[in-house]
Amino acid sequence: MLKNIFGKNGEKTPENTTTISLQIEGMTCSGCSSHIKKDLNKTEGVISCSITHETGKGDFTFDKGKISKEILIDTINKVGNYKVVNGAENEDCCATDFGTTKSQKMVNNKGNNDYDLIIIGGGSAAFSAAIKAESLGLWTLMVNGGLDFGGTCVNVGCVPSKNLIRAGETAYHATHSNFDGIKPKGVDIDFAQIIKDKKELVATLQEKKYMDVVSDFENLTMLKGWAKFKDNKTIKMDGKGYKANKFLIATGATTNIPTIEGLNKIDYLTNISLFDLEEKPESLTIMGAGYIGLEIAMAYNRLGVKVRIIEFTDRVLRTQTPDISEALETQMRKEGIEVLPNFRAVKFEKYENETIIHCKCPDGSFTKIVEKGKVVIATGTKANTNQLGLDNIGLELTESGHIAVNEKMETNLSHIYAAGDVTNTPAFVYTAAFEGKIAVENAFSGTDNKADYSSLPWVVFTDPQIGGAGLDEVQAEAKGIPFEVSKLELKDVPRAIAANDTRGFIKLIRNTETDKLIGARVVAPEGGELIQQLSMAIKYGITVEDLADSFYPYLTLGEGIKLAAITFGKDVSKLSCCAS
Repeated sequence: MLKNIFGKNGEKTPENTTTISLQIEGMTCSGCSSHIKKDLNKTEGVISCSITHETGKGDFTFDKGKISKEILIDTINKVGNYKVVNGAENEDCCATDFGTTKSQKMVNNKGNNDYDLIIIGGGSAAFSAAIKAESLGLWTLMVNGGLDFGGTCVNVGCVPSKNLIRAGETAYHATHSNFDGIKPKGVDIDFAQIIKDKKELVATLQEKKYMDVVSDFENLTMLKGWAKFKDNKTIKMDGKGYKANKFLIATGATTNIPTIEGLNKIDYLTNISLFDLEEKPESLTIMGAGYIGLEIAMAYNRLGVKVRIIEFTDRVLRTQTPDISEALETQMRKEGIEVLPNFRAVKFEKYENETIIHCKCPDGSFTKIVEKGKVVIATGTKANTNQLGLDNIGLELTESGHIAVNEKMETNLSHIYAAGDVTNTPAFVYTAAFEGKIAVENAFSGTDNKADYSSLPWVVFTDPQIGGAGLDEVQAEAKGIPFEVSKLELKDVPRAIAANDTRGFIKLIRNTETDKLIGARVVAPEGGELIQQLSMAIKYGITVEDLADSFYPYLTLGEGIKLAAITFGKDVSKLSCCAS
């Protein structure tokens, strides 16, 4: 079980506990001390222990009502070729310290709650950091407030959203066919069961992919609560102080709630609360047309919910080029989703069971939109920094409120690192995990690892999916790179033709001086499955000629990459299927 200063399972230490220090002979390496600790932590009455093989010294906290000092010593003597050579002085019925600071290679005598590393947060970046810290033998404290351990991805982000997207896709295909000879007969949707299954999936993955992974860590303490910096070496939580040599802030981000009159009075939803709604809403009005809003819109619309999107900019997925926005918006409208670009909500009112949304229209006039169901806020995210007490330590933030870090995840304070969505880096679960790992390596191993996102692959899980890596044409132009664009419509890809589904395109951007691929965008059913290959091509400097000359299995979507590469010099619509 995980050890922590409140006991093995997080419970508060009983009043009749004591801590003793013992001198143990026979230990020759860290494996010896780990062997003793593992056996002792299985012993009833033992709350925590810390042992350093270099000094032969161990501190043991135990419940005197369940085990005596003599039995404790006898238990140690029976573990292996080890022997307690003193009778244990320094008893302290109020002691709660269980650990040593391994970087000091001795039992911590400075006071309670000193660590090598304190991780603030409990998501992917935090767990990745904890795993690396354990491999380095660091005494580590993870303090997590807000979402449960596992963070956004497993609890309220990637896992539940993609599960509901697939559920909606199943329902959609049961009612729509690309083939005239196949007539779907409809679908029965048990919405409550879908949400129940989603919750079970989240719970299972949260346990297996997070808690079980660290369950046998010898040096990790995990506490629930909100941490605040008292000074640049100390955090406080629930009135207690905890010190560390170095810190990693990995508190993630949450929905950015806009300041609009009446919004706080209408009981709006975010992805956190929406995904647990067991009764299917009559309808949804989604505020925001970024990737979160779009994924929610398509999933719930396909599950039988009437969906409207209000977007204050001129198009959906505004971060991408207009051709991508157009492809998505066309499909959403085709499926019955109402999209209102250039509409700005200025006031919300609750009237009986309805929500009245006052909007400024594109022409400057005003209108009232009546929502009988729920309003979902998906207007971007903000970094979780407001409760950390960063003003007390002078940690620098960006204009957007994120923690400013360099490529090594260093902040402006040399002993404080940050990783994940709380920082000014790309907000993905896989980048967060990578950043947590290299932050600990750089902090404690003397490495100089850097995050290079120049070929970073990403996917928006709409239908069609949007996949991207590297630069698009707008970004290439802004950087002054000489470039050329090849855009292949899926109507010219044999796989898409055979599937009767030609929605989307494959777009490649090459450097005209080197012929190297510098960017790619894919809009296609399951298009996300192509983007990793293109990311690798960008990373390793593959030329467009190399892509065109490579072999691709016929009647795969991947063959579209070859055809898009050929398109730089030829019109593939006029080539045979055997073109090369």
